Amino acid sequence: MNLKSIHNIYFIGIGGIGMSALARYFHANNKCVAGYDKTQTEITDGLMALGMEVHFEDLVDNIPKSFLNKENTLVVYTPAIPKEHQELKYFNTNGYRVLKRSQMLGLITENTFCLAVAGTHGKTTTTSILGHLMYESGVPLTAFLGGISENYDSNLILKGTEVSVVEADEFDRSFLTLSPDMACITSMDADHLDIYGEASELKKTFEDFSKRLKPNGTLFVRNGLPLQGVTYGIEDDSDYVIQNITIENGTYVFDVKTPKTVLEGLRFNLPGRHNLLNALIALTMAIEYGCSHQQLAKGLESYKGVKRRFTYHIKTNDLVFIDDYAHHPEEINAVHQAVREMYPKETVLAIFQPHLYSRTRDFANDFAKSLSQFDELLLLDIYPARELPIEGVTSAWLLNKIEHENKQLVSKKELLPAIHRSNAKIVLTIGAGDIGEQVKYIKKELTIAN
Repeated sequence: MNLKSIHNIYFIGIGGIGMSALARYFHANNKCVAGYDKTQTEITDGLMALGMEVHFEDLVDNIPKSFLNKENTLVVYTPAIPKEHQELKYFNTNGYRVLKRSQMLGLITENTFCLAVAGTHGKTTTTSILGHLMYESGVPLTAFLGGISENYDSNLILKGTEVSVVEADEFDRSFLTLSPDMACITSMDADHLDIYGEASELKKTFEDFSKRLKPNGTLFVRNGLPLQGVTYGIEDDSDYVIQNITIENGTYVFDVKTPKTVLEGLRFNLPGRHNLLNALIALTMAIEYGCSHQQLAKGLESYKGVKRRFTYHIKTNDLVFIDDYAHHPEEINAVHQAVREMYPKETVLAIFQPHLYSRTRDFANDFAKSLSQFDELLLLDIYPARELPIEGVTSAWLLNKIEHENKQLVSKKELLPAIHRSNAKIVLTIGAGDIGEQVKYIKKELTIAN
């Protein structure tokens, strides 16, 4: 398909983090962009502020008339959209060219030098670090991010079209549409079992992704994963390895030993060993691409993070409020490690919203173990996202599995009073659902109270 001949791009699910990055990309490339989403958010407000037409009711009559032209309109949809969606059905039954988001991303990147970041955890942070490092190194790139970069206040980094940096999503096997020149795999923990059924199928799909590399492409894998490639790790026998870690005023200072040299005194401001690994693989891929060590060191130190990835909203001597997107037991463990490393003697209140009934069911015991590590716990109802309820799978059921005396199930209406009853110095919100919408209210209440 020749994208240059397409004038209109219509997005079904335009407010999604990956979809909105594509919408911004096409808008920046002078295409007419419009779309539908279920809910109005800050993301859709940002798209409309750029001049894109967005509506929030699934009606064919709401589609702008100029997009009802199959000759020059391309439709892109997210797999989270149900098949009975009226607008999607209209386009499918009337001969329009309709692509999944992942197929669109594959088309955009196939004629670029593509660096892809895959893994069940760490994709978004790693992709945004890599995009930032290469931007700061002067590389003519486009980076599609699965979150809002604090450095650019966007999920799109646009500096050229020769190189693409993309998040390779395993959900719905989407990343099998990519053919990268370089790819990394950060982790392969069981997840999305509603799609894969068995963890072995997920592992097999990652193996399939590793074979999607272009001829002479390079695969990077975290040390210990069952795949062959250039390895990276912390204080181990990896090809690229972090050594001599210290912490100075909340900043990691460390060396990186490469196959050819040692980079000394690198500085990185995100907490947590998982973020050190994310920084290391981004640095590794940028080095292998050919970026200068001096520019990479500056870029690493200036990296600010991704919104909802260990984001500080209050940081004073008396109170700390952090928000994080973690929605898998291993991600919660990583957040806990980061909090304990930065605040080893303080009481931590965690507020968690489970994401998906199926994920809650599949990892209930692991969730119980990871959540029991915090001093105090407030548990919200499960955020269903694309799913219908599963009988017996509730937050109350999960709460009973958590071995903890200071735990409580709360509604959103009960949340602020419950937070006020706590004397914890560290308040932490965790989850991938709409808990992020509560952050501004929590921040306001905590600011007033203190």
